[in-house]
Amino acid sequence: MDAADALLEIASLLERERASRYRAKAFRQAAAVVSSLPADVLADPTLLKAQKGIGDSTFAVIRQAQQGRVPEYLLELRGEVEPERPSALRARLKGDLHSHTDWSDGTTPIDTMVAAARALGHEYLAITDHSPRLKVARGLSAERLSEQIPLVRAQSDDRLTVLAGIEVDILEDGALDQTEDMLGALDIVVASVHSKLRMDAAPMTRRMLRAVAHPRVNVLGHCTGRLVEGSRGTRPRSDFDARAVFAACAENGVAVEVNSRPERQDPPDDLIAIALEEGCLFSIDSDAHAPGQLSLLDHGAERAEAAGVPPERIVTTWGVERLLGWARG
Repeated sequence: MDAADALLEIASLLERERASRYRAKAFRQAAAVVSSLPADVLADPTLLKAQKGIGDSTFAVIRQAQQGRVPEYLLELRGEVEPERPSALRARLKGDLHSHTDWSDGTTPIDTMVAAARALGHEYLAITDHSPRLKVARGLSAERLSEQIPLVRAQSDDRLTVLAGIEVDILEDGALDQTEDMLGALDIVVASVHSKLRMDAAPMTRRMLRAVAHPRVNVLGHCTGRLVEGSRGTRPRSDFDARAVFAACAENGVAVEVNSRPERQDPPDDLIAIALEEGCLFSIDSDAHAPGQLSLLDHGAERAEAAGVPPERIVTTWGVERLLGWARG
């Protein structure tokens, strides 16, 4: 098989399983090196191994691919990665409203995320890097966001519409962590709580109610902030009046995100049931921080399907024109 293709598949599988970002990045870097090398260097093992960006593991993959074999490490990863989850709902999803690039805490440039979305058959992808308060994630100031917006939209073609967005932090008083002008310039706004997750229920409820009442908020992201597994450990869910918050989401046309990351499983099943009762819209999103994580949508689709969420109430089953009409409304 093609060596670069093998390296990229390994990177995607590592990303999907939320392995070390540095390991996945090493395989992506090696794929870029291989794609740029002349034939005589590729054919000479000594010269090939001496190239910057080619390490022992990536060299073994390249050589096995050159010998006409499926690399052993790729076979191992294919066996370890759980198989695709059959889901009628997953087949109806047309896009993803929550993804990150290396402009904030994602691992790859915009065009690499876009290429992965295009390969998955998405009709649209929203690039939603973090807002400035989240310094650990290199959140975007208004100036950086204004630079990013035209670069994002320039990635669109007749197969994929790339939407300019943000995952904006909900501040402690419920205000949004970006200027009104910049929020108004975007296609999609996902609002999420990232700080003071253990606030008492009453102030947390007020905080979230103010945020979802903002006319530019489209999606309430990973609403409880919980972590149930993974390398970051576990974290309990935030305490708030879910019925009041979801009633406000329904009133304001804000979709409740079904976050597809297995370590989040957010909202919990009992809160999905409350959101259904309150008449909410939903958005099944990957919250991808690497290209291979865009395929995590199957986890979110499986959870939403099991919870009985009607497809017509999931905005990411809508075509792009209907979606943008809702988002701008």
